[in-house]
Amino acid sequence: MYGTLRGALAGRKIAVDRESFKATVEGRIVGIGKTIRIKSIHVHYDLAVPADAREAAERALAAHPQGCPAHESVKGAIEVTWDATLRAGAEVVAARSVGPGAAPA
Repeated sequence: MYGTLRGALAGRKIAVDRESFKATVEGRIVGIGKTIRIKSIHVHYDLAVPADAREAAERALAAHPQGCPAHESVKGAIEVTWDATLRAGAEVVAARSVGPGAAPA
């Protein structure tokens, strides 16, 4: 998903500082018999964009899961959610996935 988001931002010609664009991924596993199963994956993005790119960056965040082959491959079997801390100039904006599996407000 990280690479897909990076591509979505690049496609919108949004400059992103590679040093400040980070993703933290957490997974939850459960035991089933003698094996384990990945139950959920949550990605937290932290990125900074120019102030005038805020709206386009928010659109890229909202759209990127549907463009991600890995997300599309596992979405029916593994709950995948994301959230982001988006710094647009002096503003800090929180964004997150919506729909089934999204974290409650």
